[in-house]
Amino acid sequence: MFDELSARFEDAVKGLRGQDAISETNVEGALKEVRRALLDADVSLPVVKDFVSEVREKAVGAEVVRGVTPDQKFIQVVHEQLVDVMGGGNSPLAKAGQTPTVVLMAGLQGAGKTTATAKLGLHLKDQGRRALMVGADVYRPAAIEQLKTLGGQIGVDVFSLGLEAKPEEIAAAGLAKAKDEGYDTLLVDTAGRLQIDSDMMEEMVRIKTAVQPDEVLLVVDSMIGQEAADLTRAFHDQVGITGAVLTKLDGDSRGGAALSIRKVSGQPIKFIGTGEKVEALQPFHPERMASRILGMGDVLTLVEKAQKEVELADVEKMQKKLQEASFDFSDFLQQMRLIKRMGSLGGLMKMIPGMNKIDDGMLKQGEQQLKKIEAMIGSMTAAERTQPELLAAQPSRRRRIASGCGYQPADVDKVLADFQKMRGFMQQMTKGGGMPGMPGMGGGFPGMGGGMPGMPGMGGGGMPPGRPGAAPRRQRPFKKKKGFGQL
Repeated sequence: MFDELSARFEDAVKGLRGQDAISETNVEGALKEVRRALLDADVSLPVVKDFVSEVREKAVGAEVVRGVTPDQKFIQVVHEQLVDVMGGGNSPLAKAGQTPTVVLMAGLQGAGKTTATAKLGLHLKDQGRRALMVGADVYRPAAIEQLKTLGGQIGVDVFSLGLEAKPEEIAAAGLAKAKDEGYDTLLVDTAGRLQIDSDMMEEMVRIKTAVQPDEVLLVVDSMIGQEAADLTRAFHDQVGITGAVLTKLDGDSRGGAALSIRKVSGQPIKFIGTGEKVEALQPFHPERMASRILGMGDVLTLVEKAQKEVELADVEKMQKKLQEASFDFSDFLQQMRLIKRMGSLGGLMKMIPGMNKIDDGMLKQGEQQLKKIEAMIGSMTAAERTQPELLAAQPSRRRRIASGCGYQPADVDKVLADFQKMRGFMQQMTKGGGMPGMPGMGGGFPGMGGGMPGMPGMGGGGMPPGRPGAAPRRQRPFKKKKGFGQL
């Protein structure tokens, strides 16, 4: 997400490099690029005008301290303005003084309300809250069944009265059940339409009157871009929203919706959907999103993803294995499956500062290579997985593995050679301490960090020449990072 916007902002600062200060003359070129970048990202025009005006006012004449170049200062100003436009800080979900907290989910048909309701239910469950989801969409027959199916998958209860009852009656009955049975949160999934109409708005008002929600969350498909501003304004004026859930953000390389909603409605984005999986819902943090847009990564979100998947005892165990060079193919397979649970390889890599320049083709190659290695490991015996030395000593074993997984013996030879190099390198790095790493590995992501042996089978550093994971100039103060094993 935001790849196009990130690239355009990168172009915007080029004209300021080599300048002594930011002036009204030399900043105009950068501001024109920023304006074009935002418009191309489908950001609402009034938001673009205000954004550019604020950046100009703050950037021109800004003090550039020693050791900081004008282009770095400009990026700092843009970052601060992006954070401000998107809301300043994280806005958590409301928690009523008297349970249950009632959350009403609103939006157009196709925005992903039902899925977002289930994702929010799982998020609350992970926080130790007991939620009840209510299926009040009686117009789309599959909606209630979809919610029940998702509820069964995540272990969150679902209530509905079927397709014959009125939505406001279903919501009120769900609220009564939540009070009687001690649920602390009620999530009401409502019906949408293909476009805003009076019937839908009147129904939303009736449901709202029936349950008196603490939150009215507008579910917005980020792919609609600038239209998100008009949609948000219409819902807010007629129903009154308290926040938004931005869905399908993983499929939007532009990002206009994220930059328009808060400015137009005055209400914050509270959650973002970053994938199809029911786990793919994150609290929205404007400062982290601004960093992603400017290609600075998002280490905090990456750490949070890791903490959900990795136990501290496993990290310590893996660190010890790396230090002793006893890391084996079973451990490597465990790491690959961990990466899959956390998301795509490309998505994770771009959260690491300085990695936003990795070519998408290279990332796809890396993902394909992981699948290839997983197939090879699947053809190994238990002894071969834990003792890679057996493969090095006996070519017949490598030929059998190649035959079993459908690849050439040379492919297995290459993976084994790269694995041995990687293991030795990671042993040195973990003893030395401190390198950008992946969770559970105590520091070290095979094949994607600059200057280290490639991911088995990829060779080299696994990165395009000239950009081996090096941080851009503006990020040099953050160059030394802890591995996840040390966080």
